[in-house]
Amino acid sequence: MATEDLYSTDSYLREFQAVVQRAGPDGVVLDRTAFYPRGGGQPGDTGELRAGNEVWPVTRVQRRAGDIAHAVEGEPPEPGTQVTASLDWERRFRFMRLHTALHALSGIVWTGWNADVTGSNISDNGERARMDFSLEGIRINEIKQDIEDGLNESLAAGREVKVYELPREEAFQLPDLIRTHVNLVPEHIRQIRIVEIVDLDRQADGGTHVANTAEVGPVRIVNAVNKGRINRRLEIALAD
Repeated sequence: MATEDLYSTDSYLREFQAVVQRAGPDGVVLDRTAFYPRGGGQPGDTGELRAGNEVWPVTRVQRRAGDIAHAVEGEPPEPGTQVTASLDWERRFRFMRLHTALHALSGIVWTGWNADVTGSNISDNGERARMDFSLEGIRINEIKQDIEDGLNESLAAGREVKVYELPREEAFQLPDLIRTHVNLVPEHIRQIRIVEIVDLDRQADGGTHVANTAEVGPVRIVNAVNKGRINRRLEIALAD
């Protein structure tokens, strides 16, 4: 049975109870988890599992053939063990803020310059995040300040961030849902998870986000690079 993911419906869940299903070379598989597995440009969570007096630090989380595997230090807990799991919340919340900031950035650049996203990533240490755009005929430094000003104005407006699912056929009727050059949502996924920043951005997405853009705080564009004729890269960092 595939791991029940709890992060999809509650990004703020930082501690939970679970039962060990099995443990192997890839890590410990639980029946349910709030740990986000690396994917979609967002790093996986870290934290710990506890049972009685034993503690297993969780150092890496990845999706493996439908399961979510938690790499732990030391000899893993036995199948059937009930554990209390807790996330490194400071790290997770930083990723949530950066991920929402990237979606807001996408909305600003799409609205202002009709630019598709060609890639994005959050650094493992949470210090920076980047997004690449297809933007021909404009040098990125010419519009960098306008983008940063618009981004911070939109974040400070306290826009609600909604997360919901729609049937695939209905979801793909929404204009501008897929901002990438290629639709990266596998065909077998029939329910599409959507993250919507009200009146700014709406995208198919599987990651974790804050509930309101005001939680992101101010953001700085720390690097702007023209990569070839079309590709433009913006790197952002939280100001606090």
